[in-house]
Amino acid sequence: MSEELITNIYNAFDPFQPLEPDDPVYVDCHQVRGDENIFRELGKKIIRSKQPTCQLYTGHRGVGKSTELKRLKKHLEEKGFFVVYFAADQEDIDPEDAQYTDILLACTRHILEELKNLASPKPLQEWLKGRWQSLQNLALTEVSLETVSLETTISQFAKLTATLKAVPSTRETIRKQVDIHSISLIDALNEFITEAKTKLKDSKLAVIADNLDRIVPVTRADGRSNHDEIFLDRCGQLRALQCHVIYTVPISLVYSNRATQVRDNYGDCQVLPMIMVRNTDDSVYEPGLKALKELIGKRVGQFAPDASLDTEIFDKSETIERLCLASGGHVREVMQLMETALDWTDDLPITNNAVQRAITKARNNYRNAVDAEDWQKLAEVSVSKSVPNDLDYRNLLFNRCLLEYRHVDERGEIKRWHDAHPLIKEIDEFREAFDTMKKGESA
Repeated sequence: MSEELITNIYNAFDPFQPLEPDDPVYVDCHQVRGDENIFRELGKKIIRSKQPTCQLYTGHRGVGKSTELKRLKKHLEEKGFFVVYFAADQEDIDPEDAQYTDILLACTRHILEELKNLASPKPLQEWLKGRWQSLQNLALTEVSLETVSLETTISQFAKLTATLKAVPSTRETIRKQVDIHSISLIDALNEFITEAKTKLKDSKLAVIADNLDRIVPVTRADGRSNHDEIFLDRCGQLRALQCHVIYTVPISLVYSNRATQVRDNYGDCQVLPMIMVRNTDDSVYEPGLKALKELIGKRVGQFAPDASLDTEIFDKSETIERLCLASGGHVREVMQLMETALDWTDDLPITNNAVQRAITKARNNYRNAVDAEDWQKLAEVSVSKSVPNDLDYRNLLFNRCLLEYRHVDERGEIKRWHDAHPLIKEIDEFREAFDTMKKGESA
């Protein structure tokens, strides 16, 4: 098979490109994800509620949240909604250092830009004018006060978010200036939103702020984290927009000792789990394995529709199964393993040796992500299938060393469980910790 075919297949597995709605390579995995359904769990509340709602959505990074949220966007639009969707980390926030102010400015910028033809920007223009001197002092603008047009207003909010993301030296100064006036900014934004909604059918407006789950946790001296400060301390402001809003949040926050506060402030948070590829007894879960093979097959099938996945794309069925099981049911992991395996492939089929190269490289990355004192914790979760409410375990969740799965039992009840990443289970340090723990239990 040609080099062009391998190149096309390689690019079909871009790990950082979420699928657009109705993409023919999309695979519906809800049955192997504990029957999750974003249309029901987030969409129904938005469609049925007569008041603005504020909901949270989480899951491991790269598990497929953006793809599901884009599907929800299309679903809501088909129901008559105007939906503002944006990926906050692309242009607006630095995940390594983000605060509530950054999110507020990002929401303002995108709502203004998307609804500019439905409402007068005057409230936001007046807010900018009130901050004009401080903005000029920060060298963010050279525009005169008299030229605050619609285009200028949009460009200035875009410049604010771009500077927050790209220029750490002025980041805190901007935040302080905006934070002092954050309530008046929310009021101005709501005035703009309220006018826009009068032009929309049934005032249906929803905002989806994606990729906020990538905000890296930072624990303060008092034991609280930046996640607490953003999503709990500022919940009143996050909930204040006069429209339906969905924020993605870090999975570690949902499983912290703040979980009841999160639920009190936002209601139940929907979690998108991994595709289940093993049962709790570590046996292969065939429906999940089949779903991952279908996911790979559809992407390959765009360019080689008649090729056998088991004998022409891969050298044998055991090779593709090895790759799927090593991923732990994590979609982005599948993509990254495929890319790396193809790096070691000059001619199809992809061999077991190429897949093993990819697995070894990924496994080494996970080894580097685990501190010495964490191997025992990973082994404990591997046995108990549950995550204690402890900061170290939450960090392991955030770093994807621990994975979440869900399945529906024979009574129809959804069961949640956790396990160490399969790649971690192959590391010597994990095996030693696991063996030591098992010996202690049998002693």
